[in-house]
Amino acid sequence: MSPAARAETRAMLFAEPVVRIRTTLGEGSIWDGRSQVLYWLDIMESCIFVFDPKTGVNRRIPVGKHVGTVVPRASGGLMLAVQDGFAHLDPATGAVTQVTQVATVATDQPGLRFNDGKCDPTGRFWAGTMAYDCRAGAGSLYRLDGAGALTRVLDGVTISNGLAWSRDARVMYYIDSVTRRVDAFDYDDATGAIANRRTVIEIPVHLGIPDGMTMDERGMLWIALHESGKVGCWNPLDGLLLATIDVPGAQLVTSCAFGGANLDELYITTASIGLDAQQLARQPNAGALFRAKPGVRGLPACAFRG
Repeated sequence: MSPAARAETRAMLFAEPVVRIRTTLGEGSIWDGRSQVLYWLDIMESCIFVFDPKTGVNRRIPVGKHVGTVVPRASGGLMLAVQDGFAHLDPATGAVTQVTQVATVATDQPGLRFNDGKCDPTGRFWAGTMAYDCRAGAGSLYRLDGAGALTRVLDGVTISNGLAWSRDARVMYYIDSVTRRVDAFDYDDATGAIANRRTVIEIPVHLGIPDGMTMDERGMLWIALHESGKVGCWNPLDGLLLATIDVPGAQLVTSCAFGGANLDELYITTASIGLDAQQLARQPNAGALFRAKPGVRGLPACAFRG
């Protein structure tokens, strides 16, 4: 048995549903340490959720546009990557009128929307686009600086997804889902520039398609594995699979984020999009929000500084 197979067998973990709703495309989980709540969203239903684990309440905030990702904003409220650009939202009121466009993405590619994103250690907001029909190479990866400058960093992306930065802010990790891999870039924290792209993790076909991603305090990457009903943990330094988390009754796993008072809980989003009646019957938890205790702590989410 290979070392990777031994590691996977030894560290099989399990998640349980904590919000039993059937989102169409649950995504974008991120823990806000200021308010001790989890933000997540349903892309296709154009809404943000605020889950408070102390009360068990999961509040819904309509946005009015398809929304790909959400991050805290250092000056207050939230930043969003909506269908056609970036926006900010005051979650206290929940009013759609509080959403204000701050940057619109101009593109010659029709039928695009923003998908996953995250803030880097300096507080720049990175988010990528994809085509609604998932056509190859139609999307890009963008960076929004605190002063409002918008930069297109990568072209030729198909399904822009997970992002993470090493603790020393010298490496950026990135997923374009169709490649079934995690790529690393040399990262310049002073400027936000990236260089020297290389592959550090390859996802086996039997483990599905890599989607959202987060990092633990050891520097290991936890990756949502779409179509497999699992989250996997990999070491980006040697590509070794260290652990898997089973997500019961939900095959379409989409994102994961460490949360809780000690950042030792892993929240996991799932989807039900495209499933027929028979598939839904076999996946009773499709679209729910899950939580697992992986035995490690995560890192605080970075907020947008603008």
